[in-house]
Amino acid sequence: MKIALLGYGKMGKTIERIAVERGHSITARIGRQDDTVENIKGADVVIEFTSPESVLDNLFKVIPAGIPIVCGTTGWNEYLTEIEELVKKSQGSMVHASNFSLGVNLFFELNKKLAQMMQSFPEYEVSMQEIHHTEKKDAPSGTAITLFEGISEKLGKEKWHLGTQSEEDSIAIDAVREEDVKGTHSVAYKNDIDSIEIIHKANTRDGFALGSVIAAEWIVNKKGIFTMKDVLGL
Repeated sequence: MKIALLGYGKMGKTIERIAVERGHSITARIGRQDDTVENIKGADVVIEFTSPESVLDNLFKVIPAGIPIVCGTTGWNEYLTEIEELVKKSQGSMVHASNFSLGVNLFFELNKKLAQMMQSFPEYEVSMQEIHHTEKKDAPSGTAITLFEGISEKLGKEKWHLGTQSEEDSIAIDAVREEDVKGTHSVAYKNDIDSIEIIHKANTRDGFALGSVIAAEWIVNKKGIFTMKDVLGL
């Protein structure tokens, strides 16, 4: 399979290594000097990991070109309906996810299950924390938002707020930025007696890269907009 990389930073280089290990070839590495989005022509699929400032422009160029795209950039959820309409109009195909790690997607499902169990125990107060590297621009992370959505669905908490201060009917999300952290997410339920906490910690970028390549393998010859839940059959 021929893959074009949109974004060639640390993540793009990790995706390249894993894709090549799985027998694929890289036809474009857009993000280097003199590279343009037009260089995606001839690719079987595009994998996009860039920034919230450039992701929409990239999607509006790639989707109408008829090339399947795997998008791992976060921070653009408010435009999702618009992108869904573009995919449908263009008869295109796209996998988007707040996190492509196989472990994190299992963590999402575990989070929903735990929240469902905690419905009957309102004496426990729920809170969340996410820790990322200092270069990450969106806060809270897209992964944290997805975790919140799983909790909100089960506990009826419709709002979140940044910080650790408790607010009625709102879940606190503590967003921490530290040097060289690949990504740690935790969900905690606490009362005066005890606490319950689940944690996912990424040790390397390989999990995100592997998941995006698996999604790229899966999306070929499909039409529509999908998530990692579709890819993994969860």
